[in-house]
Amino acid sequence: MTQAPSEGDQSLPLLFAAVKREGDASDRIRRSLQAVRSHLGLQVAYVSKFEGDESVFRVVDAPGLEHVIKPGDRRSLDDIYCRHILEGRLPQLMPDTAAQPLAMAMPITAACHIGSHVSVPIELPNGETYGMFCCIGFQADPSLNERDLQTMKAFAEMASFEISSELDAQRELQVKQAQLSQVIAQDQMSIVYQPIWNTDVMQPVGFECLARFSPLPLRSPDKWFAEAGEVGMGVELELHAIRKALQALHSFPAPTELGVNASAATILEGNLEALFAGLPLDRVIVEITEHSTVGNYDAILKVLRPLRERGLRLAVDDAGAGYSSLRHILNMQPDFIKLDIGLTQNIDLDPARKALARALVGFARDTGSRIVAEGVERQSELDALRSIGVKKVQGYLLGRPMSLQDALGLCPARRRRKTVAA
Repeated sequence: MTQAPSEGDQSLPLLFAAVKREGDASDRIRRSLQAVRSHLGLQVAYVSKFEGDESVFRVVDAPGLEHVIKPGDRRSLDDIYCRHILEGRLPQLMPDTAAQPLAMAMPITAACHIGSHVSVPIELPNGETYGMFCCIGFQADPSLNERDLQTMKAFAEMASFEISSELDAQRELQVKQAQLSQVIAQDQMSIVYQPIWNTDVMQPVGFECLARFSPLPLRSPDKWFAEAGEVGMGVELELHAIRKALQALHSFPAPTELGVNASAATILEGNLEALFAGLPLDRVIVEITEHSTVGNYDAILKVLRPLRERGLRLAVDDAGAGYSSLRHILNMQPDFIKLDIGLTQNIDLDPARKALARALVGFARDTGSRIVAEGVERQSELDALRSIGVKKVQGYLLGRPMSLQDALGLCPARRRRKTVAA
């Protein structure tokens, strides 16, 4: 356990205070190294990681010496001081390496001009020695003392905290990635279909495809997709959902449409042209959500252009929920604008909601788009939407997300065939 600095030592708290908390673990460790190296007046500081019989320089602070030592460089533990310090053959504090016969006998001392050396192990909470927190001077420095060693130990503890937190995060990341990989590999996702109704004839004309996940504990789909995005598997999971949803397209009678959700990243990186090969794209709608960040609309439009020329249509989801959806609408010229549930709920009771929805209906008419209202749960909401010209709606009033079999049973052509057969 690191000894506390003496009451008269005011430098250590100031050093800690100088290390800003911004950035990742490596950034914070680098600032720690810089603070300690400058405080001790030495030339090189680094944190190393032990990998087998090697020491890997993970973070380095050596101004002007980047050609000599840099992150990622490796040294055999037989060639450097670390193992000897850990096993007690060399001290952690060496103001003058010339006073240490073992150090002087090692080729690295002369080769790297090591005149002074302070190094302490980085101990993780589980007792594992991760590596070393080290400072090197090119000349002997008799002013280096026990207080400086205690400063090094305190900063080594700080590095230990950063590294252990990072390792915990990496393990958590790996667990989440493994679970998501299992969901995909073992097909632990199912697709349900929520009908979209034409309000003129009050018949379903399409379905939005929604993912459901079976692993316990049960979680909402948005949490699964959010987590996949956080661990770098968002595109992979979305593509799996799209692929699985569109497997049913040929089961639905034409011209029934299926809508699938895709983020901007999936549109850009997911090779949708290959995914949609052989499909009647005039029956496929890609919905980009309000929460999907778009950095380059031109790039997305370029990817979508050949698909839209083949009949694919684009919908912007959650219109009215935030600024992003308005940017999507203005920049992507969608075929459908989907009114967010927050706008459609209680639209019959709130003149402001109705006025905004009416304005969007007018905008859609003027720009060649069509409106779909989501989240319709009451007959009076449906009546209000129909009164302002909304032609397509979906919501619990008209149908909850359902199995493929139940969805097929709703299709008008299917119902007609059943009636004839009866």
